[in-house]
Amino acid sequence: MASEALHVPEARLSKTARLLHYAVSSLMEELEAVDWYRQRADDTEDDELKQVLLHNMREEMEHACMLIEWMRRNNQDFAGHIDTYLYSDGPLLEVEAKAEDGGGKPKRGG
Repeated sequence: MASEALHVPEARLSKTARLLHYAVSSLMEELEAVDWYRQRADDTEDDELKQVLLHNMREEMEHACMLIEWMRRNNQDFAGHIDTYLYSDGPLLEVEAKAEDGGGKPKRGG
């Protein structure tokens, strides 16, 4: 349950903090499932089972991406970082340096 990982009493959290916690906790669970399915697929000797496991892994990736998109839409800090790094070109640390220097990445559609 997501509330088990809370560091403060839930009653002291804003709605924004509580919902972001749910999204982050869910994202962590989805990514963990991706890892588990990938490992199991690599370890199995049965090709049909491997294909099922890989299918399930891809479903978990879809869920993770949906959560990331929810966070982008609902949290300006995540949105800013996603705009900087997602679909960027070149080494990521260079992208970061350019963004910190005010050069930033052009906005999508711009």
